[in-house]
Amino acid sequence: MARQNIKRFQESITQELTISKDRVRDLIGAANWAEEGRYKEAILRKTISQFLPSNLSIGTGFIVGNNDHYYGNQERISSQLDIIVYENRTPLIFKEGDFVILTEKPVRGVIEVKTHLTNYSVDKDYAFNKVVEKLNRLKDFETFNPTLTARKKFVGVFSFEYSDNFVNDRIEESLSASDGMINHISLGPDKFIRYWENTEGLLPPTEHNGRCYIRYNLAKLSFSYFISNLLHIVSDEDPIERYWFSFPIEGTKENYRQEPIVKLNL
Repeated sequence: MARQNIKRFQESITQELTISKDRVRDLIGAANWAEEGRYKEAILRKTISQFLPSNLSIGTGFIVGNNDHYYGNQERISSQLDIIVYENRTPLIFKEGDFVILTEKPVRGVIEVKTHLTNYSVDKDYAFNKVVEKLNRLKDFETFNPTLTARKKFVGVFSFEYSDNFVNDRIEESLSASDGMINHISLGPDKFIRYWENTEGLLPPTEHNGRCYIRYNLAKLSFSYFISNLLHIVSDEDPIERYWFSFPIEGTKENYRQEPIVKLNL
């Protein structure tokens, strides 16, 4: 009887997404990059939807809110978000196909999706710092602000391609500015970043036991680890009985840290 190969299964998720991302580009070339971007969002939504619990739905759209619950005089509205994972037991403000407008409480996670990211640019939306700035504005919503909420929401950046230096002052500046707001980042099929509230207990141990971002080189597993972390955070209860399946690197990913870690203020 053949043994299970969970690591190869998880690698196949990354490989399938990598293959799928090029299909539209192969057919239309540079004719319409906007449509290609929407296609990439759609294939990531489809992949995630295959694993979501039945009480959660996935779409794209806006989060709206108001601190004045009765008269609506303190409105807040997000930028358009590429992917929103939300509880489907709560009434929506608006829904048409995959497009939704909803309040903040039922939202379990949001993801910004890019075809390609670079480390820094002043005015380009494919620059890492610009994506971080966009998602940081979610701090205006109380349930997203990591310093004000008990339940953690998944806030992620997913880029199909990334070619710049992984250890870079620009990345560190952007992560420091996010200050835990963005908690998971996948940069191409190999590079993965996670926010930690505390690293105490990680093996091998780190020299810093406080809040930080840690970069990892996960060959062919960045996409699947991003999705697995999403599923563990957005579920009603952390499905600890499937850790062996979700995170199959022998000895854990901590053996693949990319130093230095990005330390944050307490």
